[in-house]
Amino acid sequence: MIDPALRSRAEAWRDDDPDPGTAAEVEALLAADDEAGLRARFDHPLTFGTAGLRGAVGAGPGRMNRAVVRRTAAALARWLDRRAVAGPVVIGWDARNGSADFADDTARILAGAGRPVVLARAPIPTPLLAFSVLDLEAAAGVMVTASHNPATDNGYKVYADHGAQIAPPMDDEIAVEIAAVGSVSALPLADRGDPAIGTLPDEVWTRYLTAVAATRTTDAPIGLRVAYTPMHGVGGGLLAQAFDAAGLRRPDVVAAQADPDPAFPTVAFPNPEEPGAMDLVLALASDTDADLALANDPDADRLAVAVPSGDGWRTLTGDEVGALLADHLLRHGSGPDRLVATTVVSSSLLSRIAADHGVAFVETLTGFKWLAHAARERPDLRPVFAYEEALGYCIGDSVRDKDGIAAAVVVVDAVAAMRAEGTTVAEHLDELARLHGLHLTAQWSNRFEGPAGVATMAARVDGLRTAPPATIGGIPIDTVDDLLLGERLPPTDAVVLRGDGLRVTVRPSGTEPKLKAYLEVLEPVTGTVADARLVASRRMAAAVADIAELLG
Repeated sequence: MIDPALRSRAEAWRDDDPDPGTAAEVEALLAADDEAGLRARFDHPLTFGTAGLRGAVGAGPGRMNRAVVRRTAAALARWLDRRAVAGPVVIGWDARNGSADFADDTARILAGAGRPVVLARAPIPTPLLAFSVLDLEAAAGVMVTASHNPATDNGYKVYADHGAQIAPPMDDEIAVEIAAVGSVSALPLADRGDPAIGTLPDEVWTRYLTAVAATRTTDAPIGLRVAYTPMHGVGGGLLAQAFDAAGLRRPDVVAAQADPDPAFPTVAFPNPEEPGAMDLVLALASDTDADLALANDPDADRLAVAVPSGDGWRTLTGDEVGALLADHLLRHGSGPDRLVATTVVSSSLLSRIAADHGVAFVETLTGFKWLAHAARERPDLRPVFAYEEALGYCIGDSVRDKDGIAAAVVVVDAVAAMRAEGTTVAEHLDELARLHGLHLTAQWSNRFEGPAGVATMAARVDGLRTAPPATIGGIPIDTVDDLLLGERLPPTDAVVLRGDGLRVTVRPSGTEPKLKAYLEVLEPVTGTVADARLVASRRMAAAVADIAELLG
């Protein structure tokens, strides 16, 4: 028998749901007396995490659906009115299931609330939407995407007028407005032909491509052969145009993954970090004797990079790409007023590279909303580069978010520069290790689904706070940094454990039902880099094994 209070909430939602499909989903659960199914959808509403709202598509406040989107859009309109921010709201959407409807609902709700709207006419990459907010001097931006999440998911990212994703207290303020929205069916809804709903001008594309081309350090054409996949996402067309604008040879594209497909039929998870996700582009790279292999995730805000290695291919970690790009941009730029930034779960190598070049360095919480805000807090400095280990890179300041398109251009530029200097990517990484020590990073993660999973992850992190291990991988833990205390960064549910040359950061993911541990081992290079890498790898393997036993 379903709890009466839960039944009442579900029936009210069903009766107010603008989507007959999700209304029928609730009705079926009610008819089946499926209390567990209802609780999964109604007991834990979606909230703004690391990258906005994100979750499985389905019925109820705990899923992504048209009712949730309309409530959020109405709340956004009220929030903008309270802040007295003038200008339109720019809306972009990717090719996932439901994205077009969610974008359309957002536009019609905002227009119905008296807010002018600029709506993308077709699916676009996230970096283009983020660029558009600044380019069009918009009041806000909305991107409908679940980025690299599974095909079952969708999401909703909100950008403020400064061009970066909303961060506290903005997300909390919008959440208050969401809670104050009454009946969804009573919200004013503009017609699709309403004059307040405009379309994204073609000139925005042109200005974005000009900005991307300007990230190169030279004007010379580059003929490196690149194998590329947009991974069934929306980045392929824009990346080809960006390569043209920047004077790069167009890449060879994985045919089976070239067109947008919300089912992502060739990958279990459309995330270049996942095992097997890069298989097809690496096969193409081998077949075409490519110089580089690149992969965007479905909304093209992330970039994965692989380089030839012996008879095969070496996929670089996000930290390795971050170090290479930072060193390249800093070596080919000038001035002490430059700023680079990364997050608490990324390698500490960037701080050493920054010190070597005499530029400012900032460390933030996980997520580009924090990296972008770090740059805004230092208006006296020029943001040159920011990155996070999850394959996210920001070049300059024209896009205040991850940009897998611009990053691809700079990667090709950097590799061409190395080749002109007579060195390879692997050799340059070794040189950075000799200069700054070998920084080896790794991740461990485990999925914990549903409300019970959320509780389990919280309990595991709390356990590290209250009873941290004496050692990890045989290394004594001498420092425990509880980031929930907010002593040096805004409070967040994470714990950092440190020992001699070891750092382990544990946190629940803000975008997926995963508990994650980020590990870094620092090994001085006193002999060869290969020897240091071997020692670091052994230390890392022992540390990962202990973390898996402790948290798995």
